[in-house]
Amino acid sequence: MKILQDILESLAGDAPIEEVRRGVHLTAVKSRFCGLSSTMMRDAICHGGEEEPMKPFTEMTARELARYALSGDVSRASLGLAAINSLTGTKIADCTDMDGLKLIAEIGEGRNISIIGHFPFLEGLRETARNLWIIERHPLPGDYPEEDSRTFLPQSDIVVITATTLINHTLPGLLALCSKGSVKMLLGPTTPMSKVLFDHGIDVLSGSVVVDVETAFKAVSEGANFMRLKKTGAVRFVTMTRDKAALTRKGPDLC
Repeated sequence: MKILQDILESLAGDAPIEEVRRGVHLTAVKSRFCGLSSTMMRDAICHGGEEEPMKPFTEMTARELARYALSGDVSRASLGLAAINSLTGTKIADCTDMDGLKLIAEIGEGRNISIIGHFPFLEGLRETARNLWIIERHPLPGDYPEEDSRTFLPQSDIVVITATTLINHTLPGLLALCSKGSVKMLLGPTTPMSKVLFDHGIDVLSGSVVVDVETAFKAVSEGANFMRLKKTGAVRFVTMTRDKAALTRKGPDLC
């Protein structure tokens, strides 16, 4: 919770919620900016007991909705992360227009890479990495179950973590497993482009910016996943790095 609390405290100002769209794959919130997050559905266990009913979103401010990120109900937390991103925005001068996985391909040759979450287009990494370990809650063929994080993360030079771990509150535990010298990236549309995350051990933030709100809302409502949304031209990739040295340092040197 400390990471989310620090992000919430760092938010500047407030804005009314103008519109919310909750799609099968993505959630979009429009306040000062348009913020995205992955849509996660409520787990069987909801921590913290019963919560107050949600009032109409357009009667809330973005900071009110952003506090839903602290909820143990992941459907609420999805809304909270989208609201955080609707206030955070992105300073273009701090970012590069790069897909995070392309960056990993550039720096990952001959290195041990763990990826938390099954992202598209990972096979190319397998050809150049020393080892590529894809860790998933619901593993596909060739993936590893999430309990294998304890084995592979300490061995990894580079750790790529889906930003949905902010929604289900598993990010701190994963960071604790990473070796001190590893490069740690937070990846995906849920990623807040907040420098506060650098203070918690993240080296690279790789998310997205909505550049066409109307098209983005339409695609989200129609159930688009992020790659389909990207093809509409409504979003673009952005990547922010804590420091350039972080990209070339090595984690544990394994035999």
